[in-house]
Amino acid sequence: MAARGEGSNVSRRGLLVGGGAGVGLLVAWALWPRGYAPNLPLAKGETLFNAWLKIGEDGTVTVAVPQAEHGQGVYTALPQILADELGADWRTVAVQPALLNPLYANPRAADTLFTGVFDAVPPPLREAHARRGALLLTAGSTSVRMFEAPLRAAGAAARVLLCQAAAKRWGVDWRACATEAGFVTHGKRRLRFAELAAAAPGGTLPDPLPLRADDTNRLTGQSLPRLDAPAKIDGSANFAGDIRLPDMVFAAIRQAPLGDARLLSVDRAAAAKVRGMLSVVTNDGWVAAVASNGWAADRALDALAPRFTIRGTPINSDSIDAALDAALAGDGTRIWAQGDLAPVFKGARLVTAEYRAGLAVHAAIETMTATARLEDGRLELWLPTQAPGLARAAAAAALGIAEAAVTVYPMLIGGSFGANLDHRAAQQAAVLARVLKRPVQLTWSRREDLQHDRYRPPALARMAARLGANGQILGWQARIAAPATGRELAARLLDTDAAARAALALPATGDRYAVAGARPFYRIPAYAIDHHPADIGVPTGHWRSGAHSYTAFFTECFIDELAHVAGTEALSFRIAMLGGDARLARCLSTAAALGGWEGGVPGSGQGIACHSFRGSHIAVLAEAHIDDDRTVAVDRIVAAVDCGRQINPDLVRQQIEGGLIFGMAAAIGGATGFSENRADVRTLRDLGLPRLADTPDITVELISSEADPGGVSELAVPAVAPAIANALQTSTGYRLRSLPLTVGNS
Repeated sequence: MAARGEGSNVSRRGLLVGGGAGVGLLVAWALWPRGYAPNLPLAKGETLFNAWLKIGEDGTVTVAVPQAEHGQGVYTALPQILADELGADWRTVAVQPALLNPLYANPRAADTLFTGVFDAVPPPLREAHARRGALLLTAGSTSVRMFEAPLRAAGAAARVLLCQAAAKRWGVDWRACATEAGFVTHGKRRLRFAELAAAAPGGTLPDPLPLRADDTNRLTGQSLPRLDAPAKIDGSANFAGDIRLPDMVFAAIRQAPLGDARLLSVDRAAAAKVRGMLSVVTNDGWVAAVASNGWAADRALDALAPRFTIRGTPINSDSIDAALDAALAGDGTRIWAQGDLAPVFKGARLVTAEYRAGLAVHAAIETMTATARLEDGRLELWLPTQAPGLARAAAAAALGIAEAAVTVYPMLIGGSFGANLDHRAAQQAAVLARVLKRPVQLTWSRREDLQHDRYRPPALARMAARLGANGQILGWQARIAAPATGRELAARLLDTDAAARAALALPATGDRYAVAGARPFYRIPAYAIDHHPADIGVPTGHWRSGAHSYTAFFTECFIDELAHVAGTEALSFRIAMLGGDARLARCLSTAAALGGWEGGVPGSGQGIACHSFRGSHIAVLAEAHIDDDRTVAVDRIVAAVDCGRQINPDLVRQQIEGGLIFGMAAAIGGATGFSENRADVRTLRDLGLPRLADTPDITVELISSEADPGGVSELAVPAVAPAIANALQTSTGYRLRSLPLTVGNS
């Protein structure tokens, strides 16, 4: 990471110590003046224009992308933004992962992950802290929303410099020049970017930078082909498990169960009989079998038959449910409120309902993987990571070396859904590399990945509302018991950051992350949303769409129940309650029209739900029924989406379709219980995930909008489960109120 001080002779450590605790420390950290230089590496014949862009003498336009590519399309959408502003030929655009540098920090993702945790710290200081700490985070559907502006500015700056270089040759005013398809043009004169690149940097940039205003020959809005697709199709794309280093060995690991558990014994003699077996590495928390190939490492680990001691109260599904019940029976923290709910509820007849959501797993195709090499005190890590800076810090702390001695190579990720915010595999691989004194590749088995996930937290909600004589909702209350995952994420991910630890020491005032999405977007005069923190003994983490995945289920199912009590058709009830929210209302009416909405009458098997977050809006209509074997079958899903201006409509459609399937999987499976400190699921088969034969007919309508781009990759997940649950109510006549939706689990 390239960084230089500007007018400062105070060390970072001195500021952290001198700043005091809590907010004072963060203020000192934020006010420390620093400047950052681009550190994008150059090959022969390449010219650096800025931290985001270099152009080669062959005309290749290479764009630095600081976000992890795990299927969501950032290796296409982000370069497309810059290439559009530059006037590049898409056929010449390439991608390079950005190195760690505060220039690429993502404060939006930090705010999403640690929602509410640093509320006592003013937003400018939170943003400054994210940049000073080089928090390169990929999360919360923030990639386009965070980086559109800097990428457009980078493209505009390069375009100006290229036009200035061409204008100098032609003896004309650079403002009379334009760019198109990789050329600078002036009338009929044309010069390729490749011919101008070496001479272009060094010019003077105008302030403000002129952004393209014309609507012709624009790349934005086109469904351009994905830049990462060809390599993934022909197999040349490298993932962490594809790395091969000289003298490298392979490791398989088994970790202690949750709670107070320690390794008790292993059968080294049995493992030694496995051909290719090389070594066994143990500590209190895990055992790793090391072999000359991955297959031998897995077999040797099984032969070791590790035994663990477990002390303390066992963690079971019953204990988790009891913890949620106890939390809801205790005091909660009011997170959001509007109006005075007490007089509205006093003496009134209330409609009430209780909903539950279970622990959900990430279950990405690629399990936790890391390749590590430690030589001459310097550590190299090849990782699928959504937080390379935090992974670097964690690995350095595990070895007791400086962060500057660790180099992280972010790899393509085989799915993630939030799982790769975790960096335990990086720490374990680093420790193994030190013990073995040779490069090592560590891969968690599917069982290990499911047993030691950072699960989407469970939640319990008690909903109450009062309806007026005309069916209007006069008052609304949501009391939600759930783990304080936002604070848990911050404590775990920012463990090596002194400023963050100090802020976390501030008194807890509830966790907005844990109830994100629960504040109703309907126009309700009086409402209150309370969080009741629950200690369930199971680590939780960020999962695609976070708490919205269960709070939308609570809200949209309860809205349906209120519509039934009011004697009003569910779609009309929603639109009437939106109070002029035209974008969400249009999504609802569009989904209803495309899906042939029949009014949600008994026997129709249709349900509808909607949600708004990350600046985007969606409505989902589902058709579902219960099969003869008492399993949930989803026949059809129709979604209408308004996500603002679309950089690449095909990418949007892919993410919506994938999110609908992901949300459907979580609605009918994708969860786990616990027995004696271990997750009940062992394989993908145990999750009951939908197969190709179970996939419903899917229709996605993208609504045109000139609003700023909103988040997309998580958008489709929250509304699917309530749409299916509402469909099952019209199909069967009874309400399922627990996720996953299981007959007999109401």
